[in-house]
Amino acid sequence: MPYSAYEHWKTTPIEGEPYLSIVIPAYNEEERIVPTIGAIASYVSDLGFSWELIIADDGSKDNTVKIVQELHLANVRVLVAEKNGGKGSAVRRGMLAARGQYVLFDDADNSTPIEELKKVLAKLETENYDVAVGSRAVAGSEEAKRSPLRRLMSGTLRWIVQNIFKIGVSDTQCGFKLFTRDAAQKLYQSQTSAGFSFDLEILYLAHKFNFRIAEVPVAWVDAPGSKVDTTKEAQRFLRDLVRIKMNDWRGVYVGG
Repeated sequence: MPYSAYEHWKTTPIEGEPYLSIVIPAYNEEERIVPTIGAIASYVSDLGFSWELIIADDGSKDNTVKIVQELHLANVRVLVAEKNGGKGSAVRRGMLAARGQYVLFDDADNSTPIEELKKVLAKLETENYDVAVGSRAVAGSEEAKRSPLRRLMSGTLRWIVQNIFKIGVSDTQCGFKLFTRDAAQKLYQSQTSAGFSFDLEILYLAHKFNFRIAEVPVAWVDAPGSKVDTTKEAQRFLRDLVRIKMNDWRGVYVGG
């Protein structure tokens, strides 16, 4: 890529509304956050549109916030949290703060390479979808280094979601989702889950509010250093399935 494009993004604040906002939740990511920012910035800066990067801290106890702030990148914002509120809480703050015409939620581990952005962006730009979901469960996707246990648990949870929730999305948990700003605002304002099940709730709401959802095959690698306890999160996920349904029956979700 021409270095000049990155240098301009690094040093020159955006005037007006950016075309794209990228939101990354971060909790104790001092080892991974700089390589992730570097990979994203080097690729997106060369795409020819204005963009901002939002790091939504989740009460990190390490030097994550300090490290990002000391990069002195003109178009990076750090949303500092006083305490750990859960991944869903961090993503919600970032998505609601985003100013872009399109808003991408991306994980700090870069498990889905940023080069997959073009696939999801095309669905919103040219096919008029409101939400594009990066997926590891549809034809054309690539999934590497996932353990047999995690594959089994993921497959079981996907079956439950498909057969009980029937929202038309096979993989709700991949951390690579693009929204129009209107969809992002309406969905994340209605979000109630602060934990790892927030993805399912957001897509359940998208279906309920009649947003057009595209499921897009992406490459994905189970990056080392995950802070997720698979067994505990699976149990919480099942509990949240019930809670989301109960919320809907009680009329908690409004605004679509």
